[in-house]
Amino acid sequence: MKPQTGHRFALSLLATAIISISTATLAAQVPAGTALAEQQTLVRNNGSEPASLDPHKVESNVEFDIISDLFDGLVAIRKDGSVEPRLAEKWDNQDNTVWTFHLRPGITWSDGTAITAQDVVWSWQRLVDPATGSPYATYPGNMHIVNAADIAQGKKAPDTLGVKALNDTTLQVTLSQPTASFLPMLAHPSLVPVDKVLIGRFAEKWTKPEHFVGSGPYKITDWVVNEKIIAVRNPRYWDDKHTVINTVTYLPISAETADVNRYKAGEIDMTNTIPVNQFAQLKKTLGAEVHITPQLATYYYQFNTTKPPFNDARVRRALNMALDKDIIANKVMGQGQRPAWVISQPEIGGVTIASPDYASWPREKRIAEAKKLLAEAGFDAAHPLTFNLLYNTMETHQRIAIAVSSMWQKNLGVTAKLQNQEWKTMLDTMHTGNFDAVRYAWIADYDDAATFLNTFRTGDSENTSLYSNPAYDELMHSAAKAQDAGERGRFYQQAEAILAQDVPAIPVYHYVRARLVKPWVGGFDPNNLGYVFTKDLYITKH
Repeated sequence: MKPQTGHRFALSLLATAIISISTATLAAQVPAGTALAEQQTLVRNNGSEPASLDPHKVESNVEFDIISDLFDGLVAIRKDGSVEPRLAEKWDNQDNTVWTFHLRPGITWSDGTAITAQDVVWSWQRLVDPATGSPYATYPGNMHIVNAADIAQGKKAPDTLGVKALNDTTLQVTLSQPTASFLPMLAHPSLVPVDKVLIGRFAEKWTKPEHFVGSGPYKITDWVVNEKIIAVRNPRYWDDKHTVINTVTYLPISAETADVNRYKAGEIDMTNTIPVNQFAQLKKTLGAEVHITPQLATYYYQFNTTKPPFNDARVRRALNMALDKDIIANKVMGQGQRPAWVISQPEIGGVTIASPDYASWPREKRIAEAKKLLAEAGFDAAHPLTFNLLYNTMETHQRIAIAVSSMWQKNLGVTAKLQNQEWKTMLDTMHTGNFDAVRYAWIADYDDAATFLNTFRTGDSENTSLYSNPAYDELMHSAAKAQDAGERGRFYQQAEAILAQDVPAIPVYHYVRARLVKPWVGGFDPNNLGYVFTKDLYITKH
């Protein structure tokens, strides 16, 4: 997931059957004796205007943070990393390849009509259908659902997907091979069911408030573009009795300073981030209202690897080597971020991944090697490298881009011309390949390195770098078939070693998530993927 722990989600491939029954649900847990505010309303900054609220049309936390309040999936992931039943009440499997899910009795859409297994089948077929154009079209293929990969590539019809409704409340999913992360991958927002009748009636306009129907704890009632989205509690939600917040407003404020100013003015209960240039002062003056949490996410600069000179790995590797990532993580950011030399994470899903050898070289040695690589590629003082560096509009992205371009200029004589676009425009630019290098990030969809590394597989729908390396693809294919975390880790390490040489993207730093949260917001406890679900929150008397 684009932008945004350590719990291991991998499940044993040796088990022949699993039955799961809900015990403690993901919901607001209000301590006994807590005095609640009479008005249970929350205002949270969303960071940007969402590109869409159609789960099949989006790809980032900008959209998924809202979609996760509006829709439920078959399962969810608890904070401890365990899998929780949601729309599916229980499930079983045969040989970890044929999974049967039993939906909760009586679950309905927000308009009161029944949610059925057929809805899930149709939704997943729509997701993988090339005609839909989903950024996550290849995700079911990465789960190894039968025929999913071929459907996404246009080789087979969507109705051949290995998912079928045995009856209205029973769904069967068939995999081409056991997939250790299959259950946690099911929790991704792209796999929530959507209403076939509604989409058939209103097409692209189905997410407008006057048409909208969802399956989650909230439903939208108002959407003023570039101003606000308002959602209210859905009384037909299957677990509504555990919801406390009645109304939530999402604001699309991309300017971090404005975000903080409105927070200080009492207009926002929860910011989207904290400006790095105000962090130390805010920590001093607001104390416990500053929240820093770990997050499985990597900030990077991605190249268009089909466009000269970035079709030359030497150029890409040189630019990677010439960055002082310690300065960026510790000085430019300084909120607990870690310098990044791998695309995934140093520790993820029970696996430890080492950085490439050149990460530990003295700075002078790296710069000397970078100059040598550029010279071999035809760039020197007489023929300097100049290119455009694109980022989405936000103060922190600008600060990092300025620092990065300064390092390249000083260390290599390279000129990076800075360009910025609004979030939705930048995504379009990326998907059309109309860029040299672009600021990007990936937030884990689940706790396994594959969530990062699959995006660089040949033909992956999120592979906007257009990178392709058959040896890399084979390693990822082998990792998916691995029997345990140790074996998977060895394949992931080899895959990262290839990326360290080919550098389709320059990893810059590994994230933490920084927010300001009002003291009266109870239940704030983000998971390692960065999600904060409104249904888990409550407002105390103040």
